[in-house]
This record gives sequence, structure tokens and C-alpha cells, in this order.
Amino acid sequence: MYLKKVEGPRTVTMANGDVMTLADLPSVNTRRWVASRKAAVVRGVLYGLISQREAMERYGLSEDEFQEWVSAVARFGEDALKATNLQKYRQP
Repeated sequence: MYLKKVEGPRTVTMANGDVMTLADLPSVNTRRWVASRKAAVVRGVLYGLISQREAMERYGLSEDEFQEWVSAVARFGEDALKATNLQKYRQP
């Protein structure tokens, strides 16, 4: 069996003990961003699976957009990433 050489870690262990791999990240071709996919990207960056720069390039995100995802998760949890809950968590 041959393993493809990748930059950085292949897996990371999160605070709750779950293991996250590159396969757990959304597809590079993702165009429909649901909350679970956004959260997976944020977790991947926060736990060091991929860098922020790599995530932004891979998914075509702006720095502002990605920072909004991170701050929403930090302040209100993953539910804040849902489009239907956006007004509930938006600051006046």
C-alpha cells in the first residue's frame, strides 16, 4: 500500500477525542455551503489539519468570510453558521 505524500498532518485529534482527517473536509468543488461543511473547515483550520491560507485557496473564500465563520462559531457555536439563523446571531 502506498500513501500519497501530503504537507502537514494526515489526522488531528480534536478536544472531544474525535479524529479528523483530510477526508472529513468538504470537497474542493463545494458550491453549496451548509453549516456542517463550514464547521468542518473551521475545525480543520483551528486544529491544524490545514492552514487558513490553504483553506481560503482551496475553497475560494475571502479572508473576511472565513473570519466571520470563525467568530460566529467562537461566539455562538456551530448553529450560528446556519443561513436560517443568521439574523438571530447578527450583531446590530
